[in-house]
Amino acid sequence: MLPFLKIPKDKEPIPKNLVDKTYAKMRFQVFFGIFIGYAGYYLVRKNFSLAMPNLIEEGYTKLELGFALSGVAIAYGLSKFLMGNVSDRSDARKFMPIGLLMSGLIMLTMGFFPFATSSVTIMFVLLLLNGWFQGMGWPPSGRIMVQWFSLRERGTKMSFWNTAHNVGGGLIGPLAIFGVAYFSDWHAKLYLPGLIAIFIACIIYLTLRDRPTAVGLPTIEEYKNDYPDIITGVDQNEQISAKDIFIKYVFKNKLLWFIAIANIFVYLVRYGVLDWAPTYLEEVKGFSLKESGWAYFLYEWAGIPGTILAGIISDKWFKGKRAPVSIIYMVLVLLAVIVYWKNPAGNPMIDNMALVAIGFLIYGPVMLIGVQALDLVPKNAAGTAAGFTGLFGYLGGALTANILIGYLIDNFGWNSSFLLLIAACVLSIIFIGFTWILENKQHQQK
Repeated sequence: MLPFLKIPKDKEPIPKNLVDKTYAKMRFQVFFGIFIGYAGYYLVRKNFSLAMPNLIEEGYTKLELGFALSGVAIAYGLSKFLMGNVSDRSDARKFMPIGLLMSGLIMLTMGFFPFATSSVTIMFVLLLLNGWFQGMGWPPSGRIMVQWFSLRERGTKMSFWNTAHNVGGGLIGPLAIFGVAYFSDWHAKLYLPGLIAIFIACIIYLTLRDRPTAVGLPTIEEYKNDYPDIITGVDQNEQISAKDIFIKYVFKNKLLWFIAIANIFVYLVRYGVLDWAPTYLEEVKGFSLKESGWAYFLYEWAGIPGTILAGIISDKWFKGKRAPVSIIYMVLVLLAVIVYWKNPAGNPMIDNMALVAIGFLIYGPVMLIGVQALDLVPKNAAGTAAGFTGLFGYLGGALTANILIGYLIDNFGWNSSFLLLIAACVLSIIFIGFTWILENKQHQQK
């Protein structure tokens, strides 16, 4: 571990009469830091796609640019898991801004220096590195969440935080339009988000604090009197070795394996619908480019209220249990996918409503699986656990959504891709159901 990333020592407890006021202030401050910070990560994760039409004009093929872009997904899935383990043993205040700073510098390089976009190989390498640094965003955010927010409020708080990626992803388009108009240069799609990301990295460092005890406050479990039911006999604040995190709390955790496998199918539906929506709507449903673009936008932004509602329901109605809410959402996703598929061409309102419904619903399970991973392990193993589910989601689900669905469409038509999406919905419900059953058994045994 690099010395400057070392987790800070606990400070002397502050006077009891200041605890409530300080806790309220610091919780707002750290939440703001991870929200704007994670939105900043998305500014430099998806912006290369907007530059692809300009690169095509310069002579690159779609296949070449698709290969270059795959570097982000490949590296991100691995990094979210491996760097998640490093994050569990690092100061979140430093770890998170370093990742965003490096991603911002890569985008500055690609925007300002012609050599950086001079070949597919160079772009692939740079985007691979970007994907790796992108993996330094979610794990420290998860660490902050479990350190500063208790189990029975975590679903609600994380649902609000999780909308940061919708906010950041939604701002890329307007930011690109402004940058090209202001600088009269399409490269602004790359370097303007990079500059903003570096600025946001500074905000992260100023606002985050690794955990309550690092500023003289009691632990969140003590402060809220809210202790986890599943994890007992473990000192939540004890530093855990990398070996124990991987073996004891991740690889031997049957519940975590079930939700990681479920995440494959949730991500397959998420990206199977999202990535292919513009093509499907234009080729099959007769949408214009403008109409399909708005449908794509609505899908993403519909996820904001859907995610928040999922978190609130899991906390208020199900007392911190995530699995039942995820199952309800995925059943409704299944119905919306069938409507989206079977609606005849010429009924754009129904297509848009189906896409909005899928977008509203799918991000709930995406978020709740991440929260459930945090709930299943000690706080100092949270980043690794979330990274483990993310590894399955991206390498198993997102890549499959691109590669396998593309293959099915080319060889067997669009109907085959929808059969795959329906199967993915059913399998996600089954595996999430396993976690619900297992959690209830463990709870009854205690």
